[in-house]
Parts: sequence; C-alpha cells; structure tokens
Amino acid sequence: MSTVFRLDASIRGKDSVTRGVADTLERAILDNAGNTDVVRRDIAREPIDSSLWALTQSAPLVPDTESSNRRDEAVRVAHELADEMLAADAYVIAAPFYNFGVSQHVKTWVDVLFGDPRFGPGEQPLAGRPSYVITARGGGYGPGTPREGWDHGTDWLRRIFGDVMGLDTQVIETELTLAPITPGMEELRDLAEANLRAAHESARQVGKRLSGCLEAAA
Repeated sequence: MSTVFRLDASIRGKDSVTRGVADTLERAILDNAGNTDVVRRDIAREPIDSSLWALTQSAPLVPDTESSNRRDEAVRVAHELADEMLAADAYVIAAPFYNFGVSQHVKTWVDVLFGDPRFGPGEQPLAGRPSYVITARGGGYGPGTPREGWDHGTDWLRRIFGDVMGLDTQVIETELTLAPITPGMEELRDLAEANLRAAHESARQVGKRLSGCLEAAA
C-alpha cells in the first residue's frame, strides 16, 4: 500500500484553482496506481492555531513538571503533523497565493510541523521523496509585468519543500486566475484559460508518472 499526503489551503472551496488542479493530479494517480491511499488535511476548513508554534518552541526548554496543557497540546499537534508526513510516500501540496505571498494557513502548518524535533534544523527525514506543489496567482507577475518581483510565495514554497525538507519537488503553477471575473482583465482571459489548461495537463502527466513510481516501489 502506497500513501499520498494531500494538503489543501484555499479558502475558495469548490471555486479554488489549486484544489481543482490537485484533484486532477490525484485522479491521475488513483486511476493509474492500484492500492494507493490518499490522506488529506484541509487547513483552510480546519486551520491550525497559529499560537501553537510559539509553544512548540518553548516546550524543549521547560521541565515536564512545568508544562502547561496548552504546551502539551502544541507538542501533540506538531507530532501529529509530523507523523502524517513521515507516513506518506509522496506529497501533493495545494498552496494558493494570497496578498503577494504564501497563505497564512500554509505558513502556520509549516511552522508547527517544524516544531516537532524530527523536522528540526538540519533534519530531512523525507529527503528524496516526490512532492508536487500546486500554486495559483490571480494576476500576472512575470518579467515585464507591472508586478514583476511581487511574487514572494512561489520561491518560498520551493525553498521549504525542496531545500529545507529535501523533497524532490516540482511546482505546478498558473496565474491570471482572476481574469475571468475581474473588470479590466478581459484581454487576458484567453491567456488565463491557456495557463489553466497547461496546469491541469501538467498535473495529469506528473500524476501518471508518480503512479508508475508508486507501483514500482510497492
């Protein structure tokens, strides 16, 4: 049995682009790999308390006799997040782009996860495992656009999952996702549609490849 861990963070529900592309990737995996389980965590619908991070940082410095219920809860949640990651063979991370950066839900999840000693500084227990990070931007941030250089989220995701965690990470990205509903972006709608089609096709292709790897490793 292979396990794929899927993280969703979009607040847009059924209208979410990252959820939709992640669905395409997941279907491609399950359609082509037998005996595969998908474990899901939706941190938009069930957010992680951001105050837990500080408590995980103080826990190692405080004797057990002085620990509080809140600190114990923080350690328990960090342990739970770490267990989910360690139990998986591959990862699908659907991480939308909000306010020019990474979603607060994703940042909190990462911070609390890193509060577990198994994911502490220098630790890479997941090194080499495949991960697919799906992100979507409402506007355009490429070279020559008015907001070139304003994307402070995508490189952060690459750093965290690729460099820090040591995962074999591929980013599937699309942008101009707000063009279909935003006045003044009408001329960009064809490009937006093409970008989205390309993201779904990339998700299908990597899902098929991943399924082959999971089957071979089973």
